[in-house]
Amino acid sequence: MTKKGKISLTEEELVFSLRNREKIAIEALYDMYSSSLYGVISRIIIDTAAAEDVLQETFVKIWHSFSSYSTEKGRLFTWMMNIARNLAIDKLRSKDFKNQNKNQELENNVTFIDEQRNTVYNPELLGVKDLVQTLKPEQKSILELVYFKGYTHVEAADELGIPLGTIKTRLRMAILELRKHFN
Repeated sequence: MTKKGKISLTEEELVFSLRNREKIAIEALYDMYSSSLYGVISRIIIDTAAAEDVLQETFVKIWHSFSSYSTEKGRLFTWMMNIARNLAIDKLRSKDFKNQNKNQELENNVTFIDEQRNTVYNPELLGVKDLVQTLKPEQKSILELVYFKGYTHVEAADELGIPLGTIKTRLRMAILELRKHFN
């Protein structure tokens, strides 16, 4: 099986091919510029999947709006970079993207952040365990079950024999109390 090599054209050849809507043009465009454009996008959008989606949208927009490109106004790469940057900013500002980030579970966010930064979570080193000790006993027991032992709110309610609403209220009060130490 032979490995397909990357296509590389001069900027003039690429512009000519794009204007004539040749298939080789989009392939060369991707081979030559995808990593650079992805770099621009990923600096704005941290989420890998969303950044890859924006990269795909960028190439589609380049293909469909190439008639608006003018060699007199600037280089091809600069024009494409502006498209990528603007699409990334639009995505970041979109309601769907904001709502998606708001609706993630706390556990998913912690895991996502840990994966992105290769962070090892150790509450003893952060001093969180010491701060938890300063909470009221009823808050402390709920916080330890939910955050340190991985119980769900329902499981914590069953374990402690108190209503689910009480669990949620005490947990929220505990978090607000801990937040005072960090703000």
